[in-house]
Amino acid sequence: MGSPNNKPARIFSLHHHTSLPCTRAHQIGALLLIATTFFLTRVFDQSFSTCPPSSLNHDHSSPNVVHVSDGGSLSWPQRGYGPHLSLKIYVYEEDEIDGLKELLRGRDGKISADACLKGQWGTQVKIHGLLLKSRLRTRKKEEADLFFVPAYAKCVRMMGGLNDKEINHTYVKVLSQMPYFRRSGGRDHVFVFPSGAGAHLFRSWATYINRSIILTPEADRTDKKDTSAFNTWKDIIIPGNVEDGMTKRGVAMVQPLPLSKRKYLANYLGRAQGKVGRLKLIELAKQFPDKVCFNGHGRNSSAFGLDIYRFVIELETLAYCSDAFPRKRNRDYECLWVECVPVILSDQAEFPFQNVIDYTQISIKWPSTRIGLELLEYLESIPDEKIEQMLAAGRQVRCLWVYAPEFESCSAMQGILWELQRKVRQFHQSAETFWLHNRTIVDRHLVEFSSWDPPMPLPR
Repeated sequence: MGSPNNKPARIFSLHHHTSLPCTRAHQIGALLLIATTFFLTRVFDQSFSTCPPSSLNHDHSSPNVVHVSDGGSLSWPQRGYGPHLSLKIYVYEEDEIDGLKELLRGRDGKISADACLKGQWGTQVKIHGLLLKSRLRTRKKEEADLFFVPAYAKCVRMMGGLNDKEINHTYVKVLSQMPYFRRSGGRDHVFVFPSGAGAHLFRSWATYINRSIILTPEADRTDKKDTSAFNTWKDIIIPGNVEDGMTKRGVAMVQPLPLSKRKYLANYLGRAQGKVGRLKLIELAKQFPDKVCFNGHGRNSSAFGLDIYRFVIELETLAYCSDAFPRKRNRDYECLWVECVPVILSDQAEFPFQNVIDYTQISIKWPSTRIGLELLEYLESIPDEKIEQMLAAGRQVRCLWVYAPEFESCSAMQGILWELQRKVRQFHQSAETFWLHNRTIVDRHLVEFSSWDPPMPLPR
């Protein structure tokens, strides 16, 4: 009997003795074969690229840009979004979890939703209300794709309903009573933080909801440790709250002047607060008062209410408005309604629905390091015809900034739902979730998911 290695040895030996010498003719033939293969591959690829674009998506000109008709009908691109909304969202009831009502009404339960509807934090109230009435809402947790956690924490804090420590403690208590939050590590749970503080309003956000989907109008909000609460891969920038009277069709409180009758070139609304960029704008307003209008009231909590109307009235006389907040603010949404062109001086700003809206058509982004006379000269050099084109483009998409009922085909809520659909994970798991051979979901102690009893230790 031979060795087990004999057979491979004979094969290699045979291959060696029967191989033919590599001649120049063989080399030329190999090169021709490679060239022919490359040519046929290119022809094959081009034959597929000539397929009618309508067979791939509805938008022939730009498949990544949302289109809105004059009547406000929204055509969302298929690429990355799909042909239709297919989403089920569970909305937690305020009485089903101990502590949730406090985040909505305050410790005494006296703060109403209407009281929280004004100002930037009004988006929390609007999104919550629209989801309660949505056709995509489900009352069965087991079939939900996403879970919405309602809270008006910023409003409650500003009205004295809860302090910072109480907000933090209450959020943790609420989350510990949500088995589905525990199951996914929060990945399928949605929170709204509409104020300048963002998720930092919940001091322990980085520990408990760092995997959750956060809706906020202001990206890249950082704390004193320069820790950002916004992650562009999981979170969503939403339109800020615009006064309803500005957005109602046919009865809008603002009737912008024709471009030829606008007195000033640019407006800056805000406070100095020692910021270099803001100080430069204020200095420009002092040097060129006939071109730059400075309003020092700002639009923080003390300036909510009627001050917003003064802001709109001032803007309606302008060709441009400017946003000089260096990373944080997205106030250009109001510019669309008073029909001035947003001049963005926030280098790291992100914007609502920026996957599908071409912001180069409706705004100007200028380096914050080049604020000065150069900026004014540039704005003055833009022909009125181009400005009119940008204003017209803004009118086409501004319905995406309106928090309207679901029957409106173009609204902020429609846009948010499309973005949420892109965030859905079909598989729910976390570092503290396990499964067995029969697909049973268990915790670290091998307790089945259906038997998880609150309160539960939270994923970290």
